[in-house]
Amino acid sequence: MNTVFFILAAYLIGSISFAVVISRAFGLSDPRTYGSGNPGATNVLRSGNKAAAVLTLLGDGAKGWLAVWLAQYFAARFGVTNTGIALVALAVFLGHLWPVLFRFVGGKGVATALGVLLAINGWLGLATLVTWLVIAYAFRYSSLAALVASLFAPFYYGLLFGADGMLGAVAVMSCLLIWRHANNIGNLLAGREGRIGAGKKG
Repeated sequence: MNTVFFILAAYLIGSISFAVVISRAFGLSDPRTYGSGNPGATNVLRSGNKAAAVLTLLGDGAKGWLAVWLAQYFAARFGVTNTGIALVALAVFLGHLWPVLFRFVGGKGVATALGVLLAINGWLGLATLVTWLVIAYAFRYSSLAALVASLFAPFYYGLLFGADGMLGAVAVMSCLLIWRHANNIGNLLAGREGRIGAGKKG
């Protein structure tokens, strides 16, 4: 029962859409109405407000980290198993993708997934982040960087910890991230994908 509570709490934490909240606080347009329509940091950056984009990135990452950290911290006290922690990690990510607080219209989960990975293990999160940064810097496509990092995240986890329940959660997150980027994949192949730092569109 305690595990179920942690899973539900993680989902609700993940349901906080910082892209929308921060945009409202800054008096910006709803990020779901321009650019890619994705309520995430990259799309908020298209508004031209870098501070709002940075705060969105930090907020989305922090909620992923917080949910998993809380489960880890209280695991022994409330009898939450490693499998339970893996489900919490997945729940906060699902909350971001389909937030009940925002009519189930959420982001693609890149920052939240990174926060989850950092909470699982700092080296795991760092390796995935470096992968994202290298690809983003080289090609200037946030979506491409996210896709490559998604593919490598389960590989990094397997190298560090082997196969267990958490590897399954990381693999599911990676698959969902790739699926959520389906339109981006099409745009990349067609040469229509917006580059990092591009102005507001649509």
